[in-house]
Amino acid sequence: MSESNPLTHFNEQGRARMVDISDKQETSRTATARTSVTMKPSTLTLIKEGRIGKGDVLAVAQVAAIMAAKKTSDWIPMCHPLSLTGIDVRFSDNDDNCLYIEATVKTKGLTGVEMEALTAVSAAALTVYDMCKAAEKDMVIGPTLLVNKTGGKNGDFYRNDTDR
Repeated sequence: MSESNPLTHFNEQGRARMVDISDKQETSRTATARTSVTMKPSTLTLIKEGRIGKGDVLAVAQVAAIMAAKKTSDWIPMCHPLSLTGIDVRFSDNDDNCLYIEATVKTKGLTGVEMEALTAVSAAALTVYDMCKAAEKDMVIGPTLLVNKTGGKNGDFYRNDTDR
């Protein structure tokens, strides 16, 4: 990144490019992202009790998150394909109307896994919506945010306002 070109995803002609990471140091990298799905309390109860007709919502959403994280570079044009070393997806809720989804993605590589973590929680949330839309169509997804990331030349990042 130079002063004349502070946005590394653009070349000197102002055209999009995939950033060259060949000179970067390989390091252990992690990223955690979070999102939520707000719904009627009755819909959350159906999920928790396993009474959604399409199957185990959280199990399917977990697999969708893992699959999406592994395929992030197929979705996001300038993302590098990465060899991921770990993906962990967790669900919790507020016992009322909100399902929380969190994913942590790990790699040992030349670039970070923030986009993979964000893609994972997004795919999980969309899967929850898809599986529950017969019960409720006005669910709300988000906000979706990066909670933290470690590794790389820019160092670690920890969000201070994870409750927004």
